[in-house]
Amino acid sequence: MNNNIKFRKKFKNLVRVICVNLWTVIFLVGFLTPTQGQQYDPLYTQYMFNSLSLNPGYAGTSGLLSAMLLSRHQWVGFDNAPNTQTFSIHSPIASTNTGLGFSMIYDHLGPIVNTNFSLDYAFRFRISENVKMSLGLKGAIAYFQRDLSQFFNEVGNDHVYYEKIDPKVLPNFGFGVYCYGDKFYAGASIPRLIENTISDDGAESLFTKKENRMYMLMSGAVIDAGSTFKFKPSFLLRLSNTAPVSIDLNVNMLISEMVWVGAMFRPKEAYGALLQVQVTNQFRVGYAFEMNYNIMMSHHKGTHEIMLNFDFIFRKENIQNPRYF
Repeated sequence: MNNNIKFRKKFKNLVRVICVNLWTVIFLVGFLTPTQGQQYDPLYTQYMFNSLSLNPGYAGTSGLLSAMLLSRHQWVGFDNAPNTQTFSIHSPIASTNTGLGFSMIYDHLGPIVNTNFSLDYAFRFRISENVKMSLGLKGAIAYFQRDLSQFFNEVGNDHVYYEKIDPKVLPNFGFGVYCYGDKFYAGASIPRLIENTISDDGAESLFTKKENRMYMLMSGAVIDAGSTFKFKPSFLLRLSNTAPVSIDLNVNMLISEMVWVGAMFRPKEAYGALLQVQVTNQFRVGYAFEMNYNIMMSHHKGTHEIMLNFDFIFRKENIQNPRYF
């Protein structure tokens, strides 16, 4: 009975956190005016297992050294379609309440190649017996390249397209807050604070002109449904002043502590499914598939995403297996 009461309290607190986050976003949306331009931030179907790339507060919260490799290929079948490769590794620092992380993201979209390296530092502390909060800082450097010469034949003899544009090195920093317990998490982050200018007015600005600030909210929980099944609803919301609000809604089911099966929904954009298998106590492999709602869906073979995750377990005590977040 006591366990049921504690679970109800935890669930009510989680609902409060999610509601506060959602109302905060609604409030912010009311004051942000969309402007022209595009922002090319990578999307992830398996974002709930890739939190370090989105929130520096996640660094070290798993309690062990953890490495993740993810490859995402969007709109397979289209020439110059977006593709993203991500590598991240993070760990708590022994005998401290801190964590460190490193990420590398290679993002390729048509004539644009953006390679981003980032270091994350997080400090965590307890806010109750079962809940911890982690405050994170991110320092990043992006190497931004554009080659418009491939479009020369398509747009005519325009020297702006014919010439290659010098690459740029763009430093940045961000921060995040990550609150978590054994079976829930909630976080908010601004992974990029500086709005670096990428190009001046000109034809190249049709692709991208500056790095725009992105606001992110995320939350999720694991709910027991008997001894065999667990459900994990989650969401990730992205907010920018240069793009429509985007939200990913996911429901995953864990079967026998070994297999994740889930579905995703991005309103007005895409739907899909994911599958993850806990191959060993340390190794997990995942696959996700997306399709678009619009007319483009009949012209490509969907978006495919593969993820590999390895946990370096040096001490078996106090390590949760499988990990839910």
